[in-house]
Amino acid sequence: MIMKPSSLFITIYLVWSPLVRSSYLDYSDALSKSILFFEGQRSGFLPQDQRIGWRGNSGLSDGWMYNTDLTGGYYDAGDNVKFGFPMAFTTTMLAWSVIEFGDLMPPNELRNALVAVRWATDYLLKTVSQPNRIFVQVGDPNIDHSCWERPEDMDTARTVYAVDAPNPASDVAGETAAALAASSMAFRSVDPVYADTLLRSAVQAFQFADNFRGAYSDNANIRDGACPFYCDFSGYQDELLWGAAWLRRASQDNSYLSYLENNGKTLGADDNINEFGWDNKHAGLNVLVSKEVLEGNMYSLESYKASADSFMCTLIPDSSSSHIEYTPGGLIYKPGGSNLQHATTISFILLVYAKYLDPTSQTVDCGNVVVSPALLRMRAKKQVDYILGENQMGMSYMVGYSNYFPQRIHHRGSSLPAIRDHPEFIGCKEGSSYFNSTNPNPNVLVGAIVGGPGEDDVYGDDRDDFRQSEPTTYINAPFVGVLAYFAANPNPS
Repeated sequence: MIMKPSSLFITIYLVWSPLVRSSYLDYSDALSKSILFFEGQRSGFLPQDQRIGWRGNSGLSDGWMYNTDLTGGYYDAGDNVKFGFPMAFTTTMLAWSVIEFGDLMPPNELRNALVAVRWATDYLLKTVSQPNRIFVQVGDPNIDHSCWERPEDMDTARTVYAVDAPNPASDVAGETAAALAASSMAFRSVDPVYADTLLRSAVQAFQFADNFRGAYSDNANIRDGACPFYCDFSGYQDELLWGAAWLRRASQDNSYLSYLENNGKTLGADDNINEFGWDNKHAGLNVLVSKEVLEGNMYSLESYKASADSFMCTLIPDSSSSHIEYTPGGLIYKPGGSNLQHATTISFILLVYAKYLDPTSQTVDCGNVVVSPALLRMRAKKQVDYILGENQMGMSYMVGYSNYFPQRIHHRGSSLPAIRDHPEFIGCKEGSSYFNSTNPNPNVLVGAIVGGPGEDDVYGDDRDDFRQSEPTTYINAPFVGVLAYFAANPNPS
């Protein structure tokens, strides 16, 4: 781990002060680390330029049950399972980060971001490579979660979960279509041949999603593996609209425009669900589609923009329609686990919507208050600064950033000794002593953003408390774009 030099004064200030001042925040450093994190989550055969050196090859036989290659991709969090639903969403958000804010990234970080996208898309292409079949998961989470072992030592069942037509997987297939379509845009200028491959596969994935409608976790052979971890709790309809919206943007094909016009009401686009994440795409969908209304005068999609406006108003405490909960310290808070996923995704769409509003100098009418793009950006900045250390704990919730960050994250590879330090095999139950230890993790997963503090702004730094201490790819992915923006615009107006 490479740490920035800091004076003793700053170190003491970070540990003891109840509030860190944003003048100490280095968004460029945070951007680099937020991208580096993905290298720590890699599955498969690692390349020579792998920068997180305590990780090794893992999951090299994934797919053998189907006599197919399903190596690669990302472990979603601190375990050793490859869940297709959140991985596809992670990919979409990484690609969207590049699309909207890649031009603000230093060239080397843009390259690193594209490498992170491609590690996912190379895998997602494999999951949709067979006609009328989508591979949605590798690894039995119930068995995996009973072990505490390094991914490099995995000796648990690498069960492959596949959905064959006419069984439905509209959610995973729709999100995969979105991921591949968005990624085709990210790669369009640097690798047009690869971009074409991604777009073709996105079209096929969407056809599977739309032709065989239903939730993947409703399949009896999938349910026990997907639930309760990444069940489709909110329905599959949003992923159909989300996939169509990304295909429309990537291809400019009018058939997807018609799909959005004709299916919005029946698929719930008007439902004002105040959430955006791996399971619920409505808020992101409405922001994405609003671009056509704002920049292309596509008034047939006006209802999507109205819903986007409504969502923005819920985030403004002074608005009469505000009903997003905040901690006393100002962090967006939703009950459940991995709370910072809400802060990072919402920060991202705040910035994107502000960007879409800017060219025509539009504002959002929240009844008793008019919200400008500048105000949306300031709402996002408050979340970012909180995550990076401007909070009651004086703690950065990004591992390896600043001098005071979580030391005992819920992450197998980070908490167990690296193979280079302990080459002997560590079996399923043999890792328990490391899990139960109160010592800091021996391997620093630089850039990982943990689940974050509770509703009282308190963080216990406890490996056992996975809701607070476990990092996930879908917390980090939107933050890449957010940090790219603030690295280029540290004092936005």
